[in-house]
Amino acid sequence: MIDTLSDWLGVAQGWLFETAVQPLVFRLGFGEFVEDAFEGTEWLLIGLLELALLFLVLRPLESLIPAQKITDPRARWNDFIYTVLHRIGVFSVLIFFTLDPLMDSLAGWLRFDGVHPFNLESLWPGINPLAAFAVYFVVLDFFDYWYHRASHHFNWWWGLHGLHHSQQNMNLWSDDRNHILDDLLRDVYMGVIALCIGVEPAQYVLLVSVSRILQSLQHANVRIHFGWLGERLLVSPRYHRMHHAIGAGHENKDGKLGGCNFAVLLPVWDILFRTANFTPQFVATGIRDQLPRNGADGRQTPGRDYGKGFWAQQVLGLRRMIEYARKDIV
Repeated sequence: MIDTLSDWLGVAQGWLFETAVQPLVFRLGFGEFVEDAFEGTEWLLIGLLELALLFLVLRPLESLIPAQKITDPRARWNDFIYTVLHRIGVFSVLIFFTLDPLMDSLAGWLRFDGVHPFNLESLWPGINPLAAFAVYFVVLDFFDYWYHRASHHFNWWWGLHGLHHSQQNMNLWSDDRNHILDDLLRDVYMGVIALCIGVEPAQYVLLVSVSRILQSLQHANVRIHFGWLGERLLVSPRYHRMHHAIGAGHENKDGKLGGCNFAVLLPVWDILFRTANFTPQFVATGIRDQLPRNGADGRQTPGRDYGKGFWAQQVLGLRRMIEYARKDIV
């Protein structure tokens, strides 16, 4: 199945590259980067297919069974821009294929000294490709859980990650509403881990694509849950919505940084490390400091501004990172 899917994608990648990408590359005078462009075409193709799937499946569901009424259509449109930039962007391909030759050089140096780099599939000789895909899926999700949890633990990191949580009209495009620096850190982290455990480039593309589609579902503004058992097997929109809940998803009971439901795809990590919250509610989303505050004199002051547009959100994220690094966040 995995091999067949890879073959189909390979044919489509070749056609897209020859008919559109390669002529554009030469026309712009970037002929020396033609091989890199071919690798990037695979990510572009996957991204376009994902966008089509989201439009055809999740967007209609948001209209039919919304979890909340959208009060700011512009905010949803801004998230859509993030998704387009992310799905057809070059972050993942640059990180993975830049690290790949570096890791190959390191592996060659280690072999010269008689040391063989670790490869996860070597633990199960002859393992089926689909089973290998499942193993990589679980292992990468485990490391992603700890990355995500760390972004809620360190003040400076929360300054960046808070942008993702500031969406009070969470929707199917909100998964990609992240600070560029936070995305870069995660891509480097996941790329290094994938290379260290022996993930092949073709496998990595499919792993990333499956993860992104599932995360789009989690963030969708849909009144969907997977039942008692299903919620413990795969992160659902209701389960992940609790992670975005005001005063719960990013705070502990003492009001300090923390939260619940950090699992990216598999709730088992939240269950094992006691960060799961299975409260069956479709809660309001956002960050507490976005809400208006009443002062001692009875006057109401507006909440913190996280920015309306892409560039404002990026600049304010950097400012929060510097501000939060200098003080405790309560």
